[in-house]
Amino acid sequence: MDPVAPFKHVVIVGGGFGGIAAARALRRAPVRLTMIDRRNHHLFQPLLYQVATAALNPSDIASPIRRILRRQRNASVILGEASSIDTRRKIVQLLDGEVAYDYLIVATGATHSYFGHDEWLEPAPGLKTLEDAVEIRRRVLVAYEAAEREVDAAEVSNWMTFVIIGAGPTGVEMAGALAEISRRVLERDFRRIDPGNARIILIEAGPKVLPAMSPESSVSARRQLERLGVEVITDSPVTAIDDRGVTHGGTRLDSRTVIWAAGVAASPLGKALGATTEVTLDRAGRVIVNQDLSVAGADGVFVIGDLASIKSDGKPVPGLSPAAMQEGRHAAKNILRLIRGKPTIPFRYRDKGTLATIGKAAAVADIAGLHLSGLVAWLMWLFVHIFFLIGFRNRFIVIVEWAWTYVRNDRGARLITGDVEPLLERGEKPENRERMLSE
Repeated sequence: MDPVAPFKHVVIVGGGFGGIAAARALRRAPVRLTMIDRRNHHLFQPLLYQVATAALNPSDIASPIRRILRRQRNASVILGEASSIDTRRKIVQLLDGEVAYDYLIVATGATHSYFGHDEWLEPAPGLKTLEDAVEIRRRVLVAYEAAEREVDAAEVSNWMTFVIIGAGPTGVEMAGALAEISRRVLERDFRRIDPGNARIILIEAGPKVLPAMSPESSVSARRQLERLGVEVITDSPVTAIDDRGVTHGGTRLDSRTVIWAAGVAASPLGKALGATTEVTLDRAGRVIVNQDLSVAGADGVFVIGDLASIKSDGKPVPGLSPAAMQEGRHAAKNILRLIRGKPTIPFRYRDKGTLATIGKAAAVADIAGLHLSGLVAWLMWLFVHIFFLIGFRNRFIVIVEWAWTYVRNDRGARLITGDVEPLLERGEKPENRERMLSE
């Protein structure tokens, strides 16, 4: 590369695991780097459920992108939302402007998928953002408050029935955490109700929980969940959701708090690539990329993370944070090779194992052909998640919070924020509300 030539401009859209890994891989590269994200923070998504269940505060699992990249002198950050990409003109179109690029990495991840039932979004929120986590925390805590005020036994039962749809890692971890809250955290906080009587129900359309993990880990996870008091229902797809419950497998289940953890869809920016390029998408809306993570027909464009559909050694690369980070570093490496006039190299995923936590000293792990469960798997889960948290402050606070929770069975983030009345009124029977208020 000619040392007097202007540096090439690399644009990264998305400040998740893949985008941050790519940016850091280019920290000493002779390029100008611009990171674009519609939020100002990087989010540690695997711990979102801990915010939703009042174990951690939002700031514990998020860090400002500018703070992460502040010592990287070749990097700048733009707070903005990408609406489309013109691959012919090499321009990222924002809602309020545009950014030109020489090389582009698209890492905008995934969002909720309700399988064509978008009307389920309001009664059954999913868990992808900090806003989602705070809203779920609010609904869970309000449910106990409403049950404490209720005089009708059936309505008390409805408020204290929590349904989680989808038994992947998010659903399993959420169900286990909700069970621990009811049995170990809230037991002394209320006078008229016993939080330990809450029903935590996990519904899965397929035949087993944690379908992406080994059969041994799946069986162990179900056993540990049931030991915590979680009711696990498999082979029972959900067909209807409203403010007062769900219908699954032809059975109606009354519940005032339903949480969606069943499906994800790729970011809509993948479809936007197709406006100027013949982009091929898979059934989930992910971009089918070349083996080097580039997009066919789009010069200098790479797609990584949950938005990319690619196989490694004949197997689909999973939508996990370790895979996104590996892809981010690999895309950065290939961009540097192109700048130097060298051919790109194919991506190969290195599977370092899968972990899922269920509760206190309860977890499962598939690592290097080993299937671990219980305390050992839980300690491994703790170490991995602390290790990958960005920023010393975040690691220290999370360690302290977890230690306190482990010893004292207490969750200090049990704060209800926002307007409570709309939640209390959702699907409320007027006669029951009048009785409750008159007590």
